[in-house]
Amino acid sequence: MKVVATVICTFLLVSLLSAQSFRGGIVGIVTDPTGATIADAQVKVTSSGTGLNRTVQSDAEGNFRFSELPVGSYDITVTKSGFNTQTTKGVMVTVSSDTRTDVRLAPGTVQEVVEVEAATPIVDTTGDTVGGTIQAQQLESIPVNGRDYMKVMTLVPGATSDPASVSDSPGSFGIVSVNGNRGRSNNYLLDGTDMNDGYRNDPAINEGGVFGVPSTILPLDALEAVPVISGAEAEYGRNSGGTINIVTKSGTNDLHGSIFEYFRNNALDARNYFNSSGPANSFHNNQFGGSLGGPIWKDHTFFFLSYEGQREKGGISSLGHVPTTSDVNAAIASAGSAASPVILDLLANHYPWPQANVAIDANGNNLLATTTFSNRLDSFIGKIDHH
Repeated sequence: MKVVATVICTFLLVSLLSAQSFRGGIVGIVTDPTGATIADAQVKVTSSGTGLNRTVQSDAEGNFRFSELPVGSYDITVTKSGFNTQTTKGVMVTVSSDTRTDVRLAPGTVQEVVEVEAATPIVDTTGDTVGGTIQAQQLESIPVNGRDYMKVMTLVPGATSDPASVSDSPGSFGIVSVNGNRGRSNNYLLDGTDMNDGYRNDPAINEGGVFGVPSTILPLDALEAVPVISGAEAEYGRNSGGTINIVTKSGTNDLHGSIFEYFRNNALDARNYFNSSGPANSFHNNQFGGSLGGPIWKDHTFFFLSYEGQREKGGISSLGHVPTTSDVNAAIASAGSAASPVILDLLANHYPWPQANVAIDANGNNLLATTTFSNRLDSFIGKIDHH
C-alpha cells in the first residue's frame, strides 16, 4: 500500500521575485473620433475581483501600458478634460501576454460616462511567442484522465504526447514534446517559480515517483491557467522546449468554492480481457475534493485553499502454471533413485499447489490468479495574496 500526503503552501508577495512572470499586461492607445492621439489622458485599471487598481497617463503619442497585472478581469476607465469619461468592462488579462485595448473618446464632459464591453481579441498582436493556454473553464469541462493537468497539454498547437516507452532514454519520464523537442527539454514554472526536477528535468509536481505513479499532484481545481509557450523570449530561457507557466487561482472579494467527486468501479468498467469466465476483478477508484477562496481583508488580502484526494483499490489478474497430477507423477518417475527423499516425500504427498482453474493454453498457463492493490493520495495547496 502506498500512502502519500502532500502539502504545498505558496505565499505570493507584491514584488516580483524573478524575471519569469506569471502575470500579464494591458496596452492601448487613446484617440479622439478623428483618430488623433490624446496625450496626458488619465487611464485607470481596476480588478473586478480584488479591487486592485493602478493609474497611468497616456504619453505624447497617446499610448499607455500596465505591466505585471495578476491574471483576471479588469475595467479600464479613461478621463480627459473636454471628453466623455469612458469605461471598458471585462478586459481579460492572461498569462505572459499583453491585452490590447484601444480607447476612443468622444467630445463632452468628464461627468458624462460611456460604458462599453471589451471584445475578446482573436489574434494576439502584441507578442511574437507561439503556443496556447488551457484555461480553468476548459479543465473543468473536458474529461481529464486521473485529473492530471499534463494530460491536456496535447490540446495546445505544437505539443504532442511523449510517453516514457518511446521517449529519449530507457526509463525516461518524458511527458510532452513541444515542437519536436525532447520530452525532458521543457521548462516548468509554478506561479513564476522554478518547478523543474533536478534529476529528470520533468515537473517536480505530477511526475512519476518510485512506483511509477505521481508522488505529488497539483489539485486541478487550483489551476487558473496552464499556458504552453514555444519560442519563448529571453525572460524565460533555460530549456529549448516549451515553457509551461502554470498559474494557480487566487481569492477574491467574493467567497467562492467548489466540491467534486468522481468514481469508477468494476460494475461500470469493462471486465479484464484475460478474465472472461471467472468473477470480475474488484475495482474501486474515488477522486474527491474541493476548493475555497475569499477575502481576509477586503481589497487587500485574499486566501485560496484546494484539496484533492484519491482512494483506489482493486485486483489484477495474471496467468501462471502450477503442476498437475500428471506433472508430479512424471517428475517422480524421471528422478528415480537419484532424487532426494525429502523432495520425493513432498511430491508423493501432494504438496499443496494451487489448483489449476483454467484450461491450459499454448504457453502452458493453467492458473488465473488475482492480486490486490491499493493507493491513497492526498494533496493540498494553500495560497495567500496581498496587495
